[in-house]
Amino acid sequence: MESVPLLREQERSSNGKIAPFVAMLALAACMCLGVFETSTSTQKLPATSEIETFTGDLRQRCSVHYIEQTLDHFTASHGTYQERYFVCSEHWVQNGPIFFYTGNEGDVEMYLTNTGLMWENAKEFNAMLVFAEHRYFGKSIPFNGTFSKESMRFLSVEQALGDYAILVEHIKKQFNTKDSAVIAFGGSYGGMLAAWFRQKYPYIVDGSIAASAPVLAFDGETPPIDNEAFSRIVTFGATPAAGSAANCVPNVRKAQVVIRAASNSSDGWQQLKSSLRLCYAPTNTEEALSLLDLFTGVYGDLAMGNYPYPSSYIADNLPGYPYRAACEHLAPDFADDASLLQAFRDSAGVLYNATGKVPCYDWNSTTPVEQINFWEYLWCSEMYMPFDQNGVDDFLPVAIHNETSDAESCFKNWGVELRPLWANTVFGGVQGLQYSSNIVFSNGNYDPWSGYGVLHDLSDTLIAVEIDGGAHHLDLMFSNPLDPPSVTKARKIEMKHVRRWIQEKKKHV
Repeated sequence: MESVPLLREQERSSNGKIAPFVAMLALAACMCLGVFETSTSTQKLPATSEIETFTGDLRQRCSVHYIEQTLDHFTASHGTYQERYFVCSEHWVQNGPIFFYTGNEGDVEMYLTNTGLMWENAKEFNAMLVFAEHRYFGKSIPFNGTFSKESMRFLSVEQALGDYAILVEHIKKQFNTKDSAVIAFGGSYGGMLAAWFRQKYPYIVDGSIAASAPVLAFDGETPPIDNEAFSRIVTFGATPAAGSAANCVPNVRKAQVVIRAASNSSDGWQQLKSSLRLCYAPTNTEEALSLLDLFTGVYGDLAMGNYPYPSSYIADNLPGYPYRAACEHLAPDFADDASLLQAFRDSAGVLYNATGKVPCYDWNSTTPVEQINFWEYLWCSEMYMPFDQNGVDDFLPVAIHNETSDAESCFKNWGVELRPLWANTVFGGVQGLQYSSNIVFSNGNYDPWSGYGVLHDLSDTLIAVEIDGGAHHLDLMFSNPLDPPSVTKARKIEMKHVRRWIQEKKKHV
């Protein structure tokens, strides 16, 4: 089974191209305390009003910097690259805490503009906000952005955590604030990084909020991981229990039967072109069957982005509860196959055609090299999460992972050996976490990644928070009047622990 980025932001463009699952993606001027850094903006706003608002371009409330990081923190090498980060310090006071976002597989500006939990609490806690960009993403790409298989060897979780450790120490020196508590925040892969940052560098990070962090998704767990949890939770989102139309699951299954039947003839290929509004018809059975994955693939994204209000975080222009909106197209009983397929198309169009202006789907386009998201390399080298769809307990096409073929694909595409056990070896899974402390793990039951998260307290300092009706790290988003009470409660719990961690830090200063 192909690798699936934890956050597939902006992967389907508004021009009707349906990308495959793995899609997308200066030297310093002064020397400060042994680290080169360039600042391209130092704008700070005047003091905010009593009731703080977060409209407009939040980047303008921050300064952007580049720090020269070592390419390989674990050898005596001298290669470097420029890592971008943002500092937002309008509410910070001397020795106040540092809220540190552990950037994940995307441009850090997206996390800066969406992580409301940090922004909304900065004033109360007198906190500095830092948003760090993950190496090889956004503008933090080594080797001047040039790509080769050889150049990928410095992309790893361990190297990224090393970057963050050095960056925290650098910021503390820059601001002369060695006694500040550091609280890591992250969602999805960033949530995994936040948890592992605390686990690996407890003397640097005082506590972590790890939202929607599937830290238990790797081979080597005891008991073994549930490979089908993701697909089952995706299917749950299409049921009345999650607020969706009762006919949604049966009709998705029926649509797949129709596509399979149509895949065997040229007349069927033309039927698919017409009913699914394809820009061109399939030319063989294999191409026709590939439409199953492309059109059912939306439901994983809709499950992750099933927020109660309109959002452009997972994909552009999604309505409130987009999964329910997609299922509304499949609510009726259809009299014929053509009507069913058209409704199936419109269901997928909630994601693929959010603007309503896409004339047809360019379903077989390839991803340009410059848009390749390097998440696939990480998936191969150490983040291998083997998921399955059995088509019985879920409503998706059967897809059982094959470690042998996955290994062959990883070596062909990236020149790297698949390491299915490495993540569990280096971080220890649930057993490794039990030796750590001061981490809050939050998961929503609408989020398919919750099947691989920490769902129960591991100790009195390793806390699990469940968000009923919560999609992918909803708790990290800005507060909204449409939020379910569960996420409001979750945020209060999280910040209660943040306050405790800060107080504990002060006691030991």
